[in-house]
Amino acid sequence: WGIIDLSYAQSLAGAPETRLTALDNGLRVASEETGHATCTVGLWIGAGSRYESEKNNGAGFFLEHMAFKGTKKHPQTALEQEVESMGAHLSAYTSREHTAYYMKTLAKDLPKAVELLSEVVQHCSLNEADVEQQRAVVLRELEEVEGNLQEVCLDLLHATAFQGTPLSYSVLGPSSNARTLSRQDLVEYLGSHYKAPRMVLSAAGGVNHEELVGLAKTHFSGLSFEYEGDAIPVLSPCRFTGSEIRMRDDAMPLAHVAIAVEGARVGSPDIVPLMVANSIIGSYDIKSGGGKNMSSRLAAMAAEENFCESFQAFHSSYSDTGLMGMYFVTDMHHIEDMMHWSQNAWSVMNMCTTVTDSDVARGKKSLKASLVAQLNGTTPICDDIGRHVLNYGRRVPLAEWDARINAVTPKMVRDVCSKYIYDKCPAVAAVGPVEQLPDYNRTRASMYWLRF
Repeated sequence: WGIIDLSYAQSLAGAPETRLTALDNGLRVASEETGHATCTVGLWIGAGSRYESEKNNGAGFFLEHMAFKGTKKHPQTALEQEVESMGAHLSAYTSREHTAYYMKTLAKDLPKAVELLSEVVQHCSLNEADVEQQRAVVLRELEEVEGNLQEVCLDLLHATAFQGTPLSYSVLGPSSNARTLSRQDLVEYLGSHYKAPRMVLSAAGGVNHEELVGLAKTHFSGLSFEYEGDAIPVLSPCRFTGSEIRMRDDAMPLAHVAIAVEGARVGSPDIVPLMVANSIIGSYDIKSGGGKNMSSRLAAMAAEENFCESFQAFHSSYSDTGLMGMYFVTDMHHIEDMMHWSQNAWSVMNMCTTVTDSDVARGKKSLKASLVAQLNGTTPICDDIGRHVLNYGRRVPLAEWDARINAVTPKMVRDVCSKYIYDKCPAVAAVGPVEQLPDYNRTRASMYWLRF
């Protein structure tokens, strides 16, 4: 038996090509063929809560629920039986800028999967009885999400950081809208946003690109690319506002706190140095191993001093802005310590000042590992393709990410972090027993002293 020793770089270079074709109506078809016996295929749409108004916020999420309630050709029972008989999984999600409907199935069933997806997206039945039934389901989900305090905290962070703009809206929308959204509101949302040029038919696994393009032409050629009265939706700029929001509840055992500055937009060249910086800061969970021996200095300190239950550095990118920050969970007595050391992670540990070659090398390795690990299976690959084509107009291959990560130097990390962090007004969101959270003006002043 011969052993083939492929380097990491060689294996990236040998990754399957992502092929991209545009139909006449503007719909794009993108696929990666891996030869698997299974595949994931779906529609990724440039629509989400950012495209909503105060009146219809939550419409995209409501529609996601309606999608599986049957189509004009397949009533709900028939649709469910079709999916079950294929042994497939039909799913959907909505985010602030994207919506996706996708199916994981056997490769041989790709034609049927594309047909069903086209039905779900183009011919959803939207009858009044189903709308009322799903209203109760959406309201129940809104109640449940209140128990997910990380989601609550990060939604509050968006609400304060992007106040007065559509990026402040949550994906689920308020319960008042869930009670009042009508069938007509959903029809209008579909008519405004589900247009061919804003859609990508993405597939990964045992798929043939020419076959997929043929299926797209069969099922999606009739998809509209025109807007009524040329009313093409234009995203209004979403300005960042340094500010704070607190939901104090002393009966809760732990405080959930997020602090963030304005980050880089999706296509910014600063994205990769900021991703490396976040990898250096890392994450920590008291339930995981490692303790004081963890490579992240903040994680080692959190473990040794019992500063928190968990923390994670994050960077959320949107088409024209972003949020770069830290989310942590701690008891009421260590909030001030965690705020201090979270801000210090941007400075003393040493993003803006003295980040070292070894810090950056470690951050790069960690980032590369996470990028590769995220693409484990046809569904995450399909999702990656769909989002990339919407964001960049193409799939950015792993080899290109790898080269951009390799090009990052300690000076780049220092310069880019200084640009985004030094003397900037942060946004802060806090939920729980947060009496000990430092005054906002003190937190803001700390951003100036980060450089010294």
